[in-house]
Amino acid sequence: MRFVIVTGLSGAGKTEATRSLEDLGYFCVDNLPPTLIPKFAEACLQSDGKIDKVALVIDIRGGIFFDDLFESLKYLKDNEFKYEILFLDAADEILVKRFKESRRSHPLSPDGRVITGIENERKKLRELKDRADNIVDTSKYAIKDLREKLNLSYGTGKEVDRSLSITVLSFGFKYGIPMDADLVFDVRFIPNPFYIPELKPFSGSDEPVKNYVLSQAETTGFLTRLEDMLKFLIPNYVREGKRQLIIAIGCTGGRHRSVAIATETNNLLNTKGFKSTIEHRDIDEDAHRGAKKL
Repeated sequence: MRFVIVTGLSGAGKTEATRSLEDLGYFCVDNLPPTLIPKFAEACLQSDGKIDKVALVIDIRGGIFFDDLFESLKYLKDNEFKYEILFLDAADEILVKRFKESRRSHPLSPDGRVITGIENERKKLRELKDRADNIVDTSKYAIKDLREKLNLSYGTGKEVDRSLSITVLSFGFKYGIPMDADLVFDVRFIPNPFYIPELKPFSGSDEPVKNYVLSQAETTGFLTRLEDMLKFLIPNYVREGKRQLIIAIGCTGGRHRSVAIATETNNLLNTKGFKSTIEHRDIDEDAHRGAKKL
């Protein structure tokens, strides 16, 4: 049985995550008092296989009952009941914006500032986040993006338990390091096409920039060492039961060098038989911000 505990910051997308899991055939229970988790888990086991995928949403709405969560998790572990924790997070400014748009107050600060509630909630959830098997930062995710990510991690039943889903993510350091990254590589040491007038308008997905970046001796040396590292790391991650790996590759703006190298890395992984997808987080970020200013 796949037993997922869905938790995280208020406003980070737990409701949408629950809907996605329901669509994937999970039996979902929202805001179950943590003290009831052991009894619920035992009831599921006694269903003769009729309930094989379960998702419990547990968060600070449980109030005084929330403190019972770790005791319940200890009970599950002591009784060799396998579970996994999905933790949804988002940047503070994004959470504040979402609360303001929805005109909701924060559960930990109903009569005060939303940011105060967020700060208190982060402290309260810190240990739970440290225990999480899968952390998803929804700051830049549209609903469809979150659904796709959850489908990738939870949509293929037992098959996903035996495989590792890899996302190679390009980004710009000036927009922040991706919160859900497992491995972060800085490629700002490679000559920058941004300063070459005829290359500046293009991105790392275009042949002129791609050829320029990949032709650099620094790039060749980096990719050779990165391939060796991933050959070593990935089988060990699989053996330890890791289901998702986010490889983040960053340059200054996330448009030229990181895009070209992330694409090459993704192609390499697929060539080697790994299940890898590519995502360019900031490839058009400068253009979007320029349009907003206009």
